[in-house]
Amino acid sequence: MSTGELHEDSSEEMSAVVPPLKWSKETFDGLVQNFKFPESWGATYPEEGQTTVQAPTGYITLFWDYFSEGNFRLPATRFFLDILAFYKFHIFQLHPFGMVRIRHFEFLCRSMYIEPTVNRFRVFYQLHCSQGFYSFAQRSSAKKILLHPPKSFLE
Repeated sequence: MSTGELHEDSSEEMSAVVPPLKWSKETFDGLVQNFKFPESWGATYPEEGQTTVQAPTGYITLFWDYFSEGNFRLPATRFFLDILAFYKFHIFQLHPFGMVRIRHFEFLCRSMYIEPTVNRFRVFYQLHCSQGFYSFAQRSSAKKILLHPPKSFLE
């Protein structure tokens, strides 16, 4: 659940039902190796049946799709952290589609030598909540900037 008020209307409420994590130890080990997580980060594979909200104290949950489809990297950029702070939700509450939209927006801004800011982001996107996760939906009055978003993160 969010730790503060939302800055925009969200017609849907956060769901209390969060599905268990569904990925293999091999996939996790590949992520840690491919993205060169330092051992000091203490990346840990979740226990069988754990959900995103059951990370051990001091740990956060990150989704494979953040890295593979959303091009998320650690350490996170200032813009990404500003988005989380403005909307007052935790990274594990962000749907992978939301990550795609945030990172795509940031890449477009940087490719045009424009500093990405929360206020600029809000011109194109509004907060959206679905299936217990936060994401961002295109504003109806804004031009479409993500022409071919992924349809699914399921293989």
